[in-house]
Amino acid sequence: MRITVLGKSPSWQDAGGACSGYLIEAGETTVLLDCGNGVFGKLRDRVDYTDVDAVLISHLHADHFLDLVPFSYALIYSPRQQPVPVHIWEGTDEPARPRLIAPPNARETFRRVVGAWGNEDLIESAFRLEEYSAGDEVEVGGIRASFHPVPHFIEAFAVKVTAPDSGTLVYSADTRPGEELVDVARDADLLLVEATLPRPERTGQRGHLTPEEAGEHAKRAGVKRVVITHLSDELGDDWAREEAERGFGDTVFVAQEGATYDV
Repeated sequence: MRITVLGKSPSWQDAGGACSGYLIEAGETTVLLDCGNGVFGKLRDRVDYTDVDAVLISHLHADHFLDLVPFSYALIYSPRQQPVPVHIWEGTDEPARPRLIAPPNARETFRRVVGAWGNEDLIESAFRLEEYSAGDEVEVGGIRASFHPVPHFIEAFAVKVTAPDSGTLVYSADTRPGEELVDVARDADLLLVEATLPRPERTGQRGHLTPEEAGEHAKRAGVKRVVITHLSDELGDDWAREEAERGFGDTVFVAQEGATYDV
């Protein structure tokens, strides 16, 4: 199983970057994990978007799903998806319609967003939308994914991913400190963990981790490799790595767009 970082920014994009998006490939199966702003263009640099089998969404914050909008427009309106010939495209009776596996109330959220300017059913017309619940496991080709609640500002789910002859990937989604992430990441081969903050939130409810906290959670979970993500280029990779390694006690990688990790 191979994971490619398409986007790793927090809720605002790095210069030339994209928000959360991770391409997972195992055998003939292609899955996109989160689809934040800027991710669809990065996806097209790597694979044919009509070959994506499913998109998994960890939670319903815009920086994790907003590029479902251009993805939907492509699936509905691109020349290659039409039933009649258009220019070099022959036309198809079987246009691509990937699965979209999203948290509870996703349909309502997507309709509110795209209904602000057009047809509210845009996303569910382009994708085969299904909503998961806590603890659910889905199978997409050779990939299995399960969804585990983690504490955030809204309902959010860490995602555990496995495939035949591969190890285990755990993606933290967005989360504040807590045993929930430690439990789901226990003994994972690769933990892709958010490390958004230069310091803990000073007031109000917490919703994110610092790099050092991300490393500490990984250490407590006994994971084999750690990649910190969801952090701004304005913090600096060297500083973030040093902080995370202080918590983890071993080598930590900082996510870079285009980086690949085999599990």
